[in-house]
Amino acid sequence: MDAGYLGLFTEETSLYNRIVLGGLLPASAWEPMPRFLQTWLRNYIGGTLVYFLSGFLWCFYIYYLKRNVYVPTDEIPTKKAMLLQIYVAMKAMPWYCALPTFSEYMVENGWTKCYSRVSDVGWLAYIVYMSIYLVLVEFGIYWMHRELHDIKPLYKYLHATHHIYNKQNTLSPFAGLAFHPLDGILQAVPHVVALFLVPTHFTTHIALLFLEAIWTANIHDCIHGKLWPVMGAGYHTIHHTTYRHNYGHYTIWMDWMFGTLQDPIDDGSKKVM
Repeated sequence: MDAGYLGLFTEETSLYNRIVLGGLLPASAWEPMPRFLQTWLRNYIGGTLVYFLSGFLWCFYIYYLKRNVYVPTDEIPTKKAMLLQIYVAMKAMPWYCALPTFSEYMVENGWTKCYSRVSDVGWLAYIVYMSIYLVLVEFGIYWMHRELHDIKPLYKYLHATHHIYNKQNTLSPFAGLAFHPLDGILQAVPHVVALFLVPTHFTTHIALLFLEAIWTANIHDCIHGKLWPVMGAGYHTIHHTTYRHNYGHYTIWMDWMFGTLQDPIDDGSKKVM
């Protein structure tokens, strides 16, 4: 890519910096920072806001507005459990934000297959490329997640931090990002690796990274949505109780293909949306 085209990526990320940092901080506090640090700070602020907004709004809806509708009162996580999840997630957040910061740096320097405008490839190609991107991400996250269970030292020192939440009354939307920092980064790495393999719309890539916070909040709320083939909370709650099933991220397809799928038990007592 020529320097002029790469400048489109720089302009876009500069706009994001101005929106987030310029909207919350005085110019004197962030404009003198090196560009890389500006990007990290923007990602940190944005990621933290998305985490808390999605977590609090979803908890308020399912535990208070719809109390006893989706989750029985005696199975609502304790405040202590949710505060611990927030503590673990916020300790890891500065490290999580390093990954999109590095991915933006690589994109701005032309090291990936990213493109800036949908018009550069057309809508049909955009849909095809994004479909391939999502399949690669699903495949990568499935196997990364599975190996974090199968390789015992990885589970003991990394993934076990997340699996202390192994019952419905300990799982909440705030558990979605409650990982050891390296664990969380490893499971997001397929998003970045895919940039080197398939042409990817840059804005969509950034949006998907931040939508992870909303998605992970959703799959830890223990409510089985019954929306095939989505790997919803009903499937993921089973993962937290058996440890050997439902490693997938967005869909059940990888678990189906590799023999690790277990359907939620519909005994009539579970509330569904």
